[in-house]
Amino acid sequence: MRRLPAPYLTHSMRSSLPCALIAAVLVTACSVDTIVNKVNPYKIDVRQGNYVDQAMVSQLKKGMTRDQVRFVLGSPLVVDVFRKDRWDYVYRFKPGKAEAEQRIISVYFVDDRLDHVEGDVAAGDAQGAAAAQQEHRSRVVDVPAVDSK
Repeated sequence: MRRLPAPYLTHSMRSSLPCALIAAVLVTACSVDTIVNKVNPYKIDVRQGNYVDQAMVSQLKKGMTRDQVRFVLGSPLVVDVFRKDRWDYVYRFKPGKAEAEQRIISVYFVDDRLDHVEGDVAAGDAQGAAAAQQEHRSRVVDVPAVDSK
């Protein structure tokens, strides 16, 4: 009985097979990051905390009561039990694939009346706010006194 020859790999095929496998693994490993971006193309924007803008801060007047400040800015995110004269408004925004940005505004009271505001705010109009965002973000703002009528 005659036997059929077994399929043989030629010598050149044997030496190139491991090289081809290694090259395929390396090419696949290098493109994993792009594959992941294509599989997960969208991440939601995450907003946390109290959003306080320049228009809201501009409404604050020195001497306002706590209720008036709460009406303008909303309820504070953090009320320190050890410092009852300070309210903190923290806002964090994380765009889907971009860097997160955080804003912190602290409101200080003396005798239950607004004394001053510190944090990522600027005094003045909207143009001043735009210019201030370009500069250093932490500053102290003098709050004007309430007009006595």
